[in-house]
Amino acid sequence: MTELPDLTAVELVAHYRAKTLSPVEVTEAVLHRIEAREPELHALYAYDPLGALDDAKASEARWAADEPLGPIDGVPLTLKENIATRGTPVPLGTAATALTPAAEDAPAAARVRESGGVLLAKTTMPDYGMLTSGLSSFHETARNPWLISASPGGSSAGAGAAAAAGYGPLHVGTDIGGSIRLPAGWCGLTGLKPSFGRVPVDPPFLGRVAGPMTRTVADTALLMSVLSAPDERDHLSLPPADLAWTSPAGSLAGLRVGLHLDPGVGLPVDPATLDAVTAAARAFEAAGAIVEPVGPFLTREMLDGLDVFWRTRAWSDMQGLPAERRAKVLPYIADWATGGAELSGVAVYRGFAQIDVISVAALRATSAYDVVLSPTCPVAAPPAEWASPTNDPARPFEHIAFTVPYNMSGQPAVSVNCGYTDDGRPIGLQLSGRRFDDIGVLRAAAAYEGLRGPQRAWPIG
Repeated sequence: MTELPDLTAVELVAHYRAKTLSPVEVTEAVLHRIEAREPELHALYAYDPLGALDDAKASEARWAADEPLGPIDGVPLTLKENIATRGTPVPLGTAATALTPAAEDAPAAARVRESGGVLLAKTTMPDYGMLTSGLSSFHETARNPWLISASPGGSSAGAGAAAAAGYGPLHVGTDIGGSIRLPAGWCGLTGLKPSFGRVPVDPPFLGRVAGPMTRTVADTALLMSVLSAPDERDHLSLPPADLAWTSPAGSLAGLRVGLHLDPGVGLPVDPATLDAVTAAARAFEAAGAIVEPVGPFLTREMLDGLDVFWRTRAWSDMQGLPAERRAKVLPYIADWATGGAELSGVAVYRGFAQIDVISVAALRATSAYDVVLSPTCPVAAPPAEWASPTNDPARPFEHIAFTVPYNMSGQPAVSVNCGYTDDGRPIGLQLSGRRFDDIGVLRAAAAYEGLRGPQRAWPIG
């Protein structure tokens, strides 16, 4: 029998509607799970069990009156630490941040509260969100429930660990180069990077999105129906759209599918990942999809240019800090950002210009396809203590060559599990889609979810 913390959000809402479960008993069960697993996972920040129980009691009363606030009323959830919640400091994963309580909820926080979600906690992240890791100067290192010695990925590190361990079904991360999809891939989850602007964020920034991290495609779609509501604070957001988020899985017959196994730069794809992604492509083909190879389109100049721009932006933020606070930044991040200290304006502009070059390259390379399949990451999860798969601040982004192009182009992309390494670490399959076709990507992911083989039991304890 499935334990209460492991029921999906879709299942919980059905139970609440039928009055066969209450939000209070579900929340209490999730809190017991957290208390059992959190001492070794370090996934949470600002954990508030009493506040969660208050939220659950209010939801229970609404369901008793058949007056839920929205699609996720009474469902336990977390928000990534950098998504502001009123009254809670936002340390951005670093001990260098002054702990000033946030004045208001960010858009994602406002939407889940308006829908009646039960907020359990925030989830941990690395310094400034610039690592594919749970390594942080402010939090204890987050760990992967599938293999405690391994990284959960990042920068939505705590969210990935929390979702895999069953801290409730819904979790919200953020992604500017892979920070939802990479931990989703390494933690066996569904993690959606929506189309740029689909989910309002505050503060908005080029390439940055917020999106769901869940155990199923259906739960991701349910949460998107809440997160995608408009918010005027994001001047880069898309026009409001009434999308059929909870539409059923689509047929793969006749779908034009690209298979992208060589990004052109970065780490080579390891054999286990290559085998798992190739097997997924064969499953698409067997279901009637037309699968064709996609050649490499990312170059060293593109990836290094982005690195130059991001280093300089990080250095710009850090140099404004008092010396005693700047000294608290994680040494890896400090070393990396210092590389932007002496760059010329021309060098930084040329780096920034690679964003458009990457966007054009990604759109041209994928334009013939409804969906493109690739590894989420070329390698499986490294040790938890490593900042990234290279663990080298001089080569920080060798592992994001499959994910980062879609941040720059704005295309939707989702990671779903497609297999496991010999020692049980999950392997992520990325499905990217046409611009603005979030629904098409989720329908293809749901179809694959029905095709893939049996999944291993979740690592709940």
